[in-house]
This record gives sequence, structure tokens and C-alpha cells, in this order.
Amino acid sequence: MNWYIKVINQFSDFSSRARRKEFWMFVLFNMAFALCAMLLDNFLGTTIQIAGEDVGYGLIYIIYSLFVLIPNLALSVRRMHDVGKSGWFLLIAFIPIIGAIWLLVLDCTDGEKGTNKWGPNPKEE
Repeated sequence: MNWYIKVINQFSDFSSRARRKEFWMFVLFNMAFALCAMLLDNFLGTTIQIAGEDVGYGLIYIIYSLFVLIPNLALSVRRMHDVGKSGWFLLIAFIPIIGAIWLLVLDCTDGEKGTNKWGPNPKEE
């Protein structure tokens, strides 16, 4: 939970590095909270209907998603910095299938040893 709070508190830090553990712990808690928001939407009946059918999420999920959008983006940029890539490298996700796989591989890759141009290795601090 401390990793999740750390990411939320560093919502405006687009210039340092984030280690794998920080990234994946945030992803884990983010998925759990998003699932809880969806379940809450379903229990409270606040789901959105498109063409007369519920889509499974509603106002609570949308508010939560907007709340974590910028921290999630900042974390992803810092994760790319840790593996030695620019934050702009996230745009590779727009390449169908291959882009997402490539980003997943980079997110699973260990960070560069020592200091790179985005700062010291967070694992060594």
C-alpha cells in the first residue's frame, strides 16, 4: 500500500526513475481499487447504459480513473526512465499489438545499473 501512496504523492514527478517493484505494486493496487469501484457501481446501480445495456462501470469508476490518470502517466514515464528510455517512448503503445507487448517487456526489464541521465538507480538508494 505504501507504493501506491508513494505514486499518488509523486503525481507531478516526470523526471526521475521508478523501479519495477514500485510500478507493479501500483498496478496491483490500482486494479484492485478499480475492480472495487466497478463493483460499487454495480451494487449502487450507477452503471452507464449504452444502447439499453449496462457496460459494467459508472460514475464511481470514472471518477477513480480520472483521479489516477496523471499519477499513472507519471509513473509510466519514470519507469521508462529507469530502463533508459525517454518518456515519449510510451507512444509506442499506439502500434497495434506489438507496441503493448514491447512496453510490457520494458516494464518487466530491470532498470539500468548506476546513474543514468534521469538520476540515480532507485534500487541502490
